[in-house]
Amino acid sequence: MNVSYIASRAAAALVAALGVAAGAWGCTSALIGADASATGRWMLWKHRDSGHPDNVVDRVEGTDSTMAYVALFNAGDTGRLEAWIGFNSAGFAVMNTASYNLAPDTARLKDREGFVMSRALAVCRDIEEFDSLLRTLPRPMGIQANFGAIDSSGNGAFFEAHDHGFTRHDLDDAPKGIIIRTNFSFSGGQENRLGKERFENASYIIDTITSSGKLAPWHLTETLSRSFRLPDGTDPLASGQTSAADLGRCIARGSSCASVVIEGPMPGEHPGKGIVMWTALGFPALASTLPATLDSIPRPLRAAPNDRAPQCEKANALRSKAFIGKGKKRRFKLDFIRMHITDCRRESLAEYRKRHSGAPNE
Repeated sequence: MNVSYIASRAAAALVAALGVAAGAWGCTSALIGADASATGRWMLWKHRDSGHPDNVVDRVEGTDSTMAYVALFNAGDTGRLEAWIGFNSAGFAVMNTASYNLAPDTARLKDREGFVMSRALAVCRDIEEFDSLLRTLPRPMGIQANFGAIDSSGNGAFFEAHDHGFTRHDLDDAPKGIIIRTNFSFSGGQENRLGKERFENASYIIDTITSSGKLAPWHLTETLSRSFRLPDGTDPLASGQTSAADLGRCIARGSSCASVVIEGPMPGEHPGKGIVMWTALGFPALASTLPATLDSIPRPLRAAPNDRAPQCEKANALRSKAFIGKGKKRRFKLDFIRMHITDCRRESLAEYRKRHSGAPNE
């Protein structure tokens, strides 16, 4: 890959798109190696929290010099300029979580993570090419993020990246072949470690699952993304409470807008066509999960003429009834969530069983 070509094209993409700042939102994520996966396929999971509640899944076609890719976009991003998680025809996949304890963004250029990921999906075939892309982007890069990336061979890493550089954490060096990230970076300072409680919750749930087996994609969308477990070990959804404060301490939050697992190809499969992107659009606790591939995106995940995805509209309609109050006084209506969460999970698991015979019924 021509590094100078990537740098010049990336610079053009970043300078040309001076969109609205994304704002300070969090996500919970994990990178799982094939050896830690129940299906033998590597996985990349992102539970997205954002001020953009409406998301769509779309395919961006390749050109003579770029690759086709499938990704999650904000509804309204009609140019499909900012990808928030996705994979390409070479079997390379990338996602991000915002990080708030790295060197701060510059005032001149910031919130460029989505543009960087779109560029990466267009030009990167493997993890080393993504490393090269980050090294050659113009400084300041306008980013402050943990980028999780992996290629068709299962080589993966988290890149804790800021305006002027990054620290790389390889999946091969990770205990149990799993890396978890929320909204702080281990290479950053001790202050502003946002999402620490969600990191601890995700770590506890994953450790519990892996103590007796391996992780499957349904554990991520159907267990972690529907989790209301608090750092003290209590679970207000399971306890029978009628309501609970939404303080951002559990994985499911009022700002949660999608849960996506990209499941990689097996050896011998086509690098791009062997990938599946399991996607729950809208409030993930009350959304059903559907599979998207390079050549097939289910209509409920795709944009309608108003650039809204039907599945996202359905889940967000339930979200509108799942809360009491606003802002710091917002509370989960747990009775309402209990009424619908089981049906959503059952629908999702039925989709998983079409591709994985080991997926449970409930």
